[in-house]
Amino acid sequence: MTPQTQMVDIVLPLETSEDEQARRHAVAAKLGVPAGRIGGMRMRKHSIDARQRTVKVQLRLEVCLDAPMPPEETPVWSCAPLPASAPTVVIIGCGPAGMFAALRCLENGVRPVVLERGKDASARRFDLAPILREGRVIEDSNYCFGEGGAGTFSDGKLYTRATKRGPVAKIYEVLVAHGAPERILTDAHPHIGSNLLPNVVKAIRGSILAAGGEVRFQTKAVDFVVEGGHIRGVVTADGGEIRADSVILATGHSARDIYQLLSKRGILLEPKPFAVGFRIEHPQPFIDRRQYHLPEKAERPRLLPAARYSLATKIDGRGVHSFCMCPGGWIVPAATENDEVVVNGMSLSRRDSPFANSGMVATVEPEDVERFRTQHGVLAGIAFQKALEVSAKQAGGGGQRAPGQRVADFLKSRISPDLPETSYFPGATSAPLHELLPDWITRRMREGLRLFDRRIRGYASRDALLLGFETRTSSPVRIPRRDDTLEHPEVGGLFPCGEGAGYAGGIVSAALDGMRVAEAACAAAHR
Repeated sequence: MTPQTQMVDIVLPLETSEDEQARRHAVAAKLGVPAGRIGGMRMRKHSIDARQRTVKVQLRLEVCLDAPMPPEETPVWSCAPLPASAPTVVIIGCGPAGMFAALRCLENGVRPVVLERGKDASARRFDLAPILREGRVIEDSNYCFGEGGAGTFSDGKLYTRATKRGPVAKIYEVLVAHGAPERILTDAHPHIGSNLLPNVVKAIRGSILAAGGEVRFQTKAVDFVVEGGHIRGVVTADGGEIRADSVILATGHSARDIYQLLSKRGILLEPKPFAVGFRIEHPQPFIDRRQYHLPEKAERPRLLPAARYSLATKIDGRGVHSFCMCPGGWIVPAATENDEVVVNGMSLSRRDSPFANSGMVATVEPEDVERFRTQHGVLAGIAFQKALEVSAKQAGGGGQRAPGQRVADFLKSRISPDLPETSYFPGATSAPLHELLPDWITRRMREGLRLFDRRIRGYASRDALLLGFETRTSSPVRIPRRDDTLEHPEVGGLFPCGEGAGYAGGIVSAALDGMRVAEAACAAAHR
């Protein structure tokens, strides 16, 4: 008979939080039993509570009384072999949405054919060197395009509020089954790290291939085969045609050519809100001291991770907020074309960089980019993004150098005479960011930064650096889909999915959407 277990929540001081006996005695006190009755404990949740001056650790433990803790199976992923008659679903894009859609297709007896314009994760890593060292973008293989999508080299943060969209735990278990660290199952704010993610995505590809699916790299979709209002296949850049029973569009929000293709073909698109701004960078010890209430010049205690933060406000009806905060991280060049500069953030699993960076962005509503609508129609938001990226390229002075400005100088509308040290490898050039952004964004960003400086004292000091521009926070366009079938309302068999379609905002929410859409695409393919 399997011993019964129960969940127990305890709070411990930081200095004893890793001590097994301290945990055991706290659990015993909570249950009102002698410590000797505790036969075993297993971590289920771990979180840091730094809201007060004394940092505490909140633990949720699975506890077994009067018997050893029953063994726990390591997560695995498997599915039954595909039948010879299995229908085919083409999945465009090998990011989180596309990969998890492929796994779910296989679980439903459908053969996925994943098309990825970029290269596999190993080859893709070599293509990052030219953009870092030469300022030259390889336009189909970079920080945004390739196996695993933009998430592969941007920290691997897994925290999501998308719990109502599906089983978040299932996503974590699949990732662990493919080599992600088991701590993501228990951490309150889990992340994998850009050094570990490539091997995870390669392992997922291995599962797709072993189960009978296909993954085709350097295979760019350039057109759709639409017959009688129903999609029947995809045309690739080499002139090939791949027939399919359904097509899942999971391209991510940087595949602007897909939006242009849909618009050219007259396939319905909708504008949606997005956000643009900067990367803001501070010394990580400064963030540690503020968030953990440490004395000036004190070092972060060994048991504490690099501190993070989340800031948000609303100014004149538009949000100003931090985005994709990377503690102990680096700012990286995320451009996908050579006439633009785009910045993003990443961290390794150890989060041991001396810098902390975050997006600092303001919301852009469709009416804010009305002046681009005459020429660009529904793609006005993309045109606005592109204009900012081109201006950043010009102000940066060449290659992937980014325009930069000390926060204190941005607030006072003056060019910085010099810039602080930065993690951004291509380098930064002092520039008037306050003039490169539209006045309505600059004004809101200034008000937001002043407010955040009151919440985190010194946040807007001269030691803080702004780099332009963070433009790829989300898609300015939504590819609509029906609520019941998840198909495009005008093209049967076409299933918009993930961040690029406007239905997700991160690795986990994209993976959840991929699984959900795959269920619908498989049902359609089996009909």
